[in-house]
Amino acid sequence: MKNILDEKGTRVAFIVVDVALITISYFLAFYIRSETYDARNWDSFFSVLPWIMLISVFFLSVFEVNPSRRKRLFDYFGSIIVSTTSITIATMAVSFFFRAFGLPRSVILLSFIIGIALLTIWKVIFLYIRKTSNPENVLIISNPQDKRRLMYQVEETFASKINLHFIDYNSPIEEIYEAIKNAESVVIGSKDTDEKKSSIIYYSFKNNKNLYLVPSFYDLLLSKSDITPFEDTMALSIKPFGLSIDQQIIKRTFDLVVSIVVLPFLIPIGIFGALLIKLESPKGSIFFKQARLGKDNKEFSILKFRTMVENAESATGPTLAKEKDPRITKIGSFLRATRIDEIPQILNVLKGDMSIVGPRPERSFFIEQFKKDISSYEYRNSVKPGITGYAQIMGKYTTGVQDKLRFDLHYIRNYSLMFDIIILLRTVLVLVDKTKSEGVKTQPQENN
Repeated sequence: MKNILDEKGTRVAFIVVDVALITISYFLAFYIRSETYDARNWDSFFSVLPWIMLISVFFLSVFEVNPSRRKRLFDYFGSIIVSTTSITIATMAVSFFFRAFGLPRSVILLSFIIGIALLTIWKVIFLYIRKTSNPENVLIISNPQDKRRLMYQVEETFASKINLHFIDYNSPIEEIYEAIKNAESVVIGSKDTDEKKSSIIYYSFKNNKNLYLVPSFYDLLLSKSDITPFEDTMALSIKPFGLSIDQQIIKRTFDLVVSIVVLPFLIPIGIFGALLIKLESPKGSIFFKQARLGKDNKEFSILKFRTMVENAESATGPTLAKEKDPRITKIGSFLRATRIDEIPQILNVLKGDMSIVGPRPERSFFIEQFKKDISSYEYRNSVKPGITGYAQIMGKYTTGVQDKLRFDLHYIRNYSLMFDIIILLRTVLVLVDKTKSEGVKTQPQENN
């Protein structure tokens, strides 16, 4: 039976089916309005069709309209809306650019509605099949203190029914081998590489198991290495954390271009947010400034719309925001959920303290705390902090510090302009996907 965690084997098939449905939606739109259009309209459509398919592949990939990564229809319905909207807008732009004016805008808009319906029906059918199929056997191998958290994360992520099994990493290797034989997928918790970990990996490969590894920070430090031969001996060249000079120039240019382009659109939204704050608290301040650490631990003042009561930490001292935090105002909850509170940080980007994309900036008080427990946390500030980041699109408010750090270090190691563009586009999903919003039930924590 197919392993539930085998994403790469099914992603292409999903995209092919989705693109086919989007193409069918255009033919259905033409059929519905067939009495209105002639051959000239069809010629324009066929001239643009290859571009429609390429655009669809791009946005479907970026927004991951993939039901195997969703547990409920509502959880990924936002991906369908955002991706089809993006495809529609891009199709209109392409038809204008190629002067395919014979492609009726009514057909494009009608296909948009039909496309949403077809994609949703197809996902509902697929979810039903997955949920009624035989359960998959998934084995988790980790330390006991990570058991609850890992089992929760695996169970909450995938749509299929699964039978979860756990075995202590410290169990005899023969017992682990036997457990692997009875599993279809194997998940290995975070653990620095040693001989036993290597044996488990090799044995899983030997028995054709679908293997998933939660990387240790040591694994992340060694990632994205280059081959450097010493005569006839292969060696790995491991670069320091951070961006090269040319990457920094590209990233700064991208920050300035994006900031200047979006600023006129954000100003009205920012004014709306400021008015809401004043309506709720006429005598309260609109903006909130706080010292954060940026690149190379250089301190700067971050600017946000105020979402908490005035002097929220006067009695408690520095405290991280929690789920259902009583310090957050009613308007503040709305501003946080819609990310309107982050808009003023565009000024931080223009000033050069922040980037559009990067790890979220943190206070020195918490950074020093985290560094005591996680030595690799210091590498997080090797790049400028961002308004949005990889940890923000992959995680949520309740994601733990270590899991967010893994995403941030992966981003730094794998930075590219296209990676920034993808993260920026997928940030839209944070606004429509309720699993990303504050108030999601908190996952079980690790025992310390």
